Formats: sequence, C-alpha cells, structure tokens
Amino acid sequence: MGGILASMLDGLLVGAVYGLAAMGLSLIWGVMDVINLTHGSMIALGMFFLYLMYSVIHTNVYVLLIPIIIGGMVLGVIVYWMAVHWVVGRSQLMSLLSTFAVNMMVIGIGTAIWSTSPYNVDFSLPGITVGPYTFTGNHIAAAIAAVVIALGLELFLYRTRFGKAIRAVSDNRDAAELMGISSTGVLTLAFAIGIALAIASGALVSTLFPFTILSGAVYQLKSFVVTVLAGLGKPLGALIAGLLLGLLEGVVTPFIAVSWVPLIEFGLFVVVLIFFPRGIFVRANA
Repeated sequence: MGGILASMLDGLLVGAVYGLAAMGLSLIWGVMDVINLTHGSMIALGMFFLYLMYSVIHTNVYVLLIPIIIGGMVLGVIVYWMAVHWVVGRSQLMSLLSTFAVNMMVIGIGTAIWSTSPYNVDFSLPGITVGPYTFTGNHIAAAIAAVVIALGLELFLYRTRFGKAIRAVSDNRDAAELMGISSTGVLTLAFAIGIALAIASGALVSTLFPFTILSGAVYQLKSFVVTVLAGLGKPLGALIAGLLLGLLEGVVTPFIAVSWVPLIEFGLFVVVLIFFPRGIFVRANA
C-alpha cells in the first residue's frame, strides 16, 4: 500500500510538469483557434536549451529557466511571424499544415545536430525520504517551478492590462479591436507566451528523464489530453488536469506495464471528448 501511495505522490509531482506543458498549447488554441503542432518540438528544444546552457554555465538549473523563458518568447515571436500570422482566421487545416511544417523543420535540424542519441542534464538535488521511500529533489523542485510559473501566468492573465487584452481578444476579437486593442500585437504576445511555456516545461522535463530531439512528441500528446480535460484557456485548470493525469499514471504503473499507460490515457481522452466536449472544468462552471 505504501508503494502505491509513493507512486501516486511521484505521479502528482510529474503531473505538475504535464500541466505546465499543456498551458502553452491551451493558451494558443484558446486565444487564436490555432492547433499548434510545433508544441512537441518546442518542448524538445527546451530540453536541449537547458542542456546546452548548463554545459556552459554550471549553476542551479532553475535559475537558468529565466533566460530560457525569455529566449522562448523571442523564438515564439519569430515562429509566429514566419508561419502562423498568415493562417490566423483561416481554416484550422491551414494552421495544422503550417505548424506541422515548422515542427518537421525543427526535428530535422535537431536530428542533424544532435542525432537521436539520448542526452541527460547531470544535475541533482537532495531528495526527501519518507519511511522507506525517497522522493528525488529534482521531481519536487520541478513540480514547484511548474506551479510557480502556472500561478504567474494566472496572475498575468487576470491582473495585468496585457493579460486582460489577451482574454478580451480570446472572447471577441472584433469587439476588442473596436475598443482600441491591437489584435495582432495580442496574438503575437499570446503565441510567444505559449511557446515559452512549452520550452520551460521541456527544460523541467530534462531534469527528470533522459531525452532526445524526438522526446517532445510524447509530451505533446499528453498536452492534448490535459487540454481536453481542462478546457481551452484555463491555465489553472490545465495545471489541475495535469496533476490528475500524473496521478492516474502513478496509480496504474504499479499494476500494469508502462507501455499500457498511453492506451489508458487516450481512453480517458475519448471519454472526456464524448461526455465533456468543452472540458471538465468548463462544464462544471457553465
């Protein structure tokens, strides 16, 4: 019984990072109505950004999150104007094709530079021992960092002028423009934040597990599951849904092979789509 409880707690810690990863996807999807298929490759870039920066600057990896997030926003602006600005307001197929093309370019360039060999960020923090079980310091710190970033995003969206502008454009773009809000600037900012969140989550994941340039695909799929659970444009909802997904993994992994976990997750994905198509938190607050 104690082993199951430890697995559940560890799942919750990892689930916080899942929630952070999903926030970027949810924000872009909810504000822009763009399904961002660069999400997985941006998560993978976040892993390598931290790996490269830590290789040069041997300091606490969580301090390096600050320049990584800033760099992620700059990259988000570049990707937006290269591939997304032209398809906003058009059919979702156009945005899917455009972002998928960028995704494949990033993976191709990344494979040429780093191959598909696994990498690892050689950084660890002392863990916490509870009885016979030890929770690694990296898992605890990554979960705390994810929660702090999520709360920061929530405060930004609901307590700042720019955040309110993003929510206004998300609710009604035409009305927001009539009130003097530049939808182009807001959409650029929203996309930049979404990419920065994806890159930050990738950086946190790299402190937990080995990774390759292809690793982002797994977390992109988990982000879709979390986004469907939470509903679009719900940052704290995404965090809670990520915790639930991590908890689910923690509950089932002691009993079944890890290879079966994605099947269970996507079974949950289908069930939620059928019974709660707007997300469980949106449905509850409707």
